[in-house]
Amino acid sequence: MPTCDAARLLLVDGSNLLFQMFFGMPARITNARGDAIHGVLGFTGALLKIIRMTQPTHVLAVFDSEDPGERRALDPDYKANRPDYSAVPEEENPFSQISGVYAALDCLGIRHAEARGCEADDLIAAYAMHAAADTDVVISSFDSDFFQLISPRVSVLRYRGERTTIDTPQTLQAKLGITPEQYADHKAMTGDKADNLRGADGVGPKTAAALLAQYGTLEQILAHAQEIARPSVRASILCSADRLRHNQRMIRLTGGAPLPIAPDALAYTDAGMTTGSVLRAIGLR
Repeated sequence: MPTCDAARLLLVDGSNLLFQMFFGMPARITNARGDAIHGVLGFTGALLKIIRMTQPTHVLAVFDSEDPGERRALDPDYKANRPDYSAVPEEENPFSQISGVYAALDCLGIRHAEARGCEADDLIAAYAMHAAADTDVVISSFDSDFFQLISPRVSVLRYRGERTTIDTPQTLQAKLGITPEQYADHKAMTGDKADNLRGADGVGPKTAAALLAQYGTLEQILAHAQEIARPSVRASILCSADRLRHNQRMIRLTGGAPLPIAPDALAYTDAGMTTGSVLRAIGLR
């Protein structure tokens, strides 16, 4: 975890947390008017717990918009396996409660932004890279793409209540056998079903980590592919070289997205509000 006396920026993957809470709550909860509020309730409660775990001095929640950015233009199949939430009933659509989530954030004094012309991942990466020179950064998300941003000053928090974990360079090495700098190359080889990216056939996490340990980067693996000892792995890497480079481009977070809110405007003070007091303040209870 970052040091306790440093400035600390908490970057919340808002869409990720909303989905986790909307689908993870034990029952569909309604208020006295019959309005479904379980997504807002879960989001607010989880966010307050995350804040109290991390004690940030600055907070930003980032949400995806309907503009997917350049990745969809580069690959029409990118995330094409995900549901179209504009076509599902309201009770199955997390975005049906987004206005309540925004109201809760406003009540808490937490700035929020929608990623436009890019994905929320890109915007979070831009803030993390901008801040990490002199600020500790905690990224709250279950999206493993953020592992590539991990550094001595950047960690990734995966909220699970009392089973919450925080990933650092040391835990990533223990978990996958790679460094954060190798993460995009590792995932390029293994693929990502959630994003509809196919990796190299027969190359799983352990094989990808072993190749990176031997050669360092994806480009070096491809340059020395004829030297790979296992014939099946050698053949798979050779025949999928173009796809692996494409995957890496889709996965890589460059930090180049423009910042819609000035970092200094993200200052936050915890006023000690509870989930109930927030929901009452915004008229949902």
